[in-house]
Amino acid sequence: QVQLVESGGGLVQPGGSLRLSCVASGRALASLHMGWFRQAPGKEREFVATITRSGGGTYYADSVKGRFSISRDNAKNTVALKMNSLKPEDTAVYYCAADQTPVRDPAGGYVWGQGTQVTVSS
Repeated sequence: QVQLVESGGGLVQPGGSLRLSCVASGRALASLHMGWFRQAPGKEREFVATITRSGGGTYYADSVKGRFSISRDNAKNTVALKMNSLKPEDTAVYYCAADQTPVRDPAGGYVWGQGTQVTVSS
């Protein structure tokens, strides 16, 4: 069973950048589709970005398109989310998820990490 651990969250000013990482253990990441999701206080979890097994395909929520970039390093069993031009509305707990099927459903029965807090505030 794969296990996921996120890191890289923190407090950043509006317009700033952060890079989140998700490290997998227990299974080779290369066999899994990966995704990032987020949940803001009082809101439901929402899709942020996804990447295919090979890394050749990516897809983003409209709210982050052009600002966020998802990437993966299968040799290091790691998926990253680079977040630029951060806005206060990006404040949320960010989760990575993994599955053998494409990862885009916020309620999907995927393997989930524990989450990392991102706070965008001046």
